[in-house]
Amino acid sequence: MGAPRLAEWTDERVERLKKLFADGWSATQIAKDLGGITRNAAIGKLHRLGLRRGWSAGREASQFVKHQAALKREAKAPKPRAHPPGVPLPKERPHEGPVVELLYLGARHCRWPIGDPQESGFGFCGGEADGPYCDDHAQVAYQPPQAKKSSAAELRSLRRCI
Repeated sequence: MGAPRLAEWTDERVERLKKLFADGWSATQIAKDLGGITRNAAIGKLHRLGLRRGWSAGREASQFVKHQAALKREAKAPKPRAHPPGVPLPKERPHEGPVVELLYLGARHCRWPIGDPQESGFGFCGGEADGPYCDDHAQVAYQPPQAKKSSAAELRSLRRCI
């Protein structure tokens, strides 16, 4: 014996679905009113018709709580050290010592790649690090933001041309 067959979506039923949805009825209430369909069938049809409601207050609140928790986690993470402006960036020095294979990287190891991943001998720096990189590699990885090159006068002249 198979699953029970659901009612067909006639034009009249679709119009009734739209009206009930516009009136604020829940999917469960709509399914009961239309008869012969499940709550999920009503939700699926609404989705296919492109009809969606805004988030409920409870869902917005839970999203807000998750967002705040993510911000707190980011605040606890070590911040990259910014390179002082006006000082030339250091060049990456050749790696001295053995490289650490991926399987042996610990939480406090530098993850700066050394070598070509497609060749033997590839690994990571493995030096002591507070974040993802040791001090030497952090200076190379984290570059200061570049100053804006265009002035407000240049932007105004560009707007006149457009």
